Amino acid sequence: MNIKKLMKQAQQMQEEMQERLKTVEVEGSAGGGVVKVTVNGHKELIKVGLDPEILKPEEKEMVEDLILAAVKDAQEKADAQVQGMLGALTGGMGF
Repeated sequence: MNIKKLMKQAQQMQEEMQERLKTVEVEGSAGGGVVKVTVNGHKELIKVGLDPEILKPEEKEMVEDLILAAVKDAQEKADAQVQGMLGALTGGMGF
């Protein structure tokens, strides 16, 4: 097996994966959908949506908790999607 060829293939797969991750958008939610967030394939937060009904001063702590829960939900979904993409890209070789 030619190690240079294998390394070049691995580098090409990595570059392709980085390009794909830029296009991935995953939504997470909390509180029955009153808080929605979107993260990209790099798990970077790119959008936050709040139902106007929860924007009351006395609800501040609850809203903060819901945002954190929604971000975690979105990040977990992004991880799952990226793992699926990686498996498809590597043919299940387990990199």
